[in-house]
Amino acid sequence: MAYLTYFVLILNGMTFYSTFRIMQMMMRFDGRLGFPGGFVDARDSTLEEGLNRELLEELGPVFNTLKVTEKDYRSSQVRELPQKGVTHFYTKELTLEELEAIEREGVCAKDHGLEVMGLVRVPLYTLRDGFGGLPAFLSNNFIGNSKSQLLYGLRTLRLLREDQIQDAMWASQNT
Repeated sequence: MAYLTYFVLILNGMTFYSTFRIMQMMMRFDGRLGFPGGFVDARDSTLEEGLNRELLEELGPVFNTLKVTEKDYRSSQVRELPQKGVTHFYTKELTLEELEAIEREGVCAKDHGLEVMGLVRVPLYTLRDGFGGLPAFLSNNFIGNSKSQLLYGLRTLRLLREDQIQDAMWASQNT
């Protein structure tokens, strides 16, 4: 059985005018959206050690100092296809400076341009046309259970209200 770890970066911050939140995903080499992470292997003594190794490879040198720990764990999910495995989902709240450092330094990561094509911020809004923003984002192709992890994160981290999530999901399937 394979053990995969995934990680989502969350920013809750405030400006003078409003509260803002950012959720980040990545565009993969295969054109699908997903979260940074990967397989835990024999050289990793813990899930977190494996995830931190993967984050360093995929997101760059900022993860020499910014580490994921057990307290960042959110959930696990068993999957049968395409191969049996368990995915583990972690989240970490960051400062705006930490998030911007990840975005800036990501191009220096070992896997940038190979496994990772770039980082994307998830639009946490819906435009007046009812489709732009999150509904359009949800229409993309996601790897594995990344879309369900995204929705789980939006709900459990209370980044959006349930009615906003439901409306975005409906619009992504019916517009």
